[in-house]
Amino acid sequence: MEIFLYFSVKVINMYILKTKGTSKIPDYVQVRDNDLSLIAQFKAKCPERAILNCGLSAQSTLIKDIIANSEYGELIKIDEN
Repeated sequence: MEIFLYFSVKVINMYILKTKGTSKIPDYVQVRDNDLSLIAQFKAKCPERAILNCGLSAQSTLIKDIIANSEYGELIKIDEN
């Protein structure tokens, strides 16, 4: 039985990092806050469900675009003003 925690994250600045996996470990995306603390980590293949579960649905399209267009190991800052 899977248990999902639903919470709302209100972050002004976010950082997105896409990490390259190996043959056995998939590629992952990390979402971090201002202090670079981990907010969410999910597989790069299917981010839709993870983004909704983390309460980041308002930034869903932006995060998906960054995942598709960024390179591995590149730390990308998102400013919400």
